[in-house]
Amino acid sequence: MHERENTTAVTEFVILGFPEFPGLEIPLFLLFLFMYLVILIGNLTIVTVTYLDPHLHTPMYFFLCNLAFLDITSTSVTVPKLLDIFLRKHHHVSINACFTQVYFFIFSLSVESFLLAVMAFDRYVAVCHPLRYTTIMNWNVCVVMAAGSWICGFVEPVAYTVLLSSFSYCRSNRINHFFCDLSALLKLSCTSTSTIEYMTHILGTLAGMPCVITTFVSYTYIISAILKIRSAKGRCKAFSTCSSHITVVILFHGALLFSYMKPTSTQSLNQNKLCAVLYNVLIPMLNPMIYSLRNKEVKKALRRLFSRKICSRNQNFRSASDHPASCLRER
Repeated sequence: MHERENTTAVTEFVILGFPEFPGLEIPLFLLFLFMYLVILIGNLTIVTVTYLDPHLHTPMYFFLCNLAFLDITSTSVTVPKLLDIFLRKHHHVSINACFTQVYFFIFSLSVESFLLAVMAFDRYVAVCHPLRYTTIMNWNVCVVMAAGSWICGFVEPVAYTVLLSSFSYCRSNRINHFFCDLSALLKLSCTSTSTIEYMTHILGTLAGMPCVITTFVSYTYIISAILKIRSAKGRCKAFSTCSSHITVVILFHGALLFSYMKPTSTQSLNQNKLCAVLYNVLIPMLNPMIYSLRNKEVKKALRRLFSRKICSRNQNFRSASDHPASCLRER
């Protein structure tokens, strides 16, 4: 980095967190710690139950496991540092660590966009082509779709990170955010940011639009198919398989568009922070509940899992012939 007149090149950043709420560090620490624990426990539960229960070895739950693992990864990139800021007031972060956080944060957003589009296609096949579902969504197709989402996620942030690392930061080193956010970093650069702004719009269009179009087209066919179902019960059942997913899609993409697809000059960092809390903390916390924990199949899988544990424990005290009939049925 080059020194400018009356300025000093930045060698580290200071993440401000939430200076709008002075004196509330401990309550905010407890709040974000609670949400982070809910994210870890809820999403790990989904992954564990899906792995252990053969009844859930289906494409839908395979993609849900990918999403659950991604939610754990994405929140682990930002929330632990925020907790450290609240508890120890350790605001400083090195430039390399900051750029690494930017990379993995954009990576998680990119992968989630692709996974949500893949899940929309999965719901389209399930509703519109139920008899061909197992043929179309076979294991090889599911693995290729999931792997493609992760690979695209690894590739997309490279250009952002390379450009950010080439910028000079001499205006200030204070990031008005709770993590190293792209829009917050651009405001600190004394290098022209027009290139990366254009790239954000171009890559956002090239990577995001196929996801949005896939989701939109899938749900156009899904709604059309649901409206053709004569019974109200059948329509409700078909719609219930998609309502959770479309809710998360609207919240996720809406927050991203609001945060990153506006001109930098019109952005409010405080508004961006609220949006970031939505898609980086609240949505990963709600995903296990709105996708799976309220699902009857998952509830049955949890009961089967607990029943097997109880029956296995009873084996230490009783013979197999003495087991309750309910245990035998679960086994």
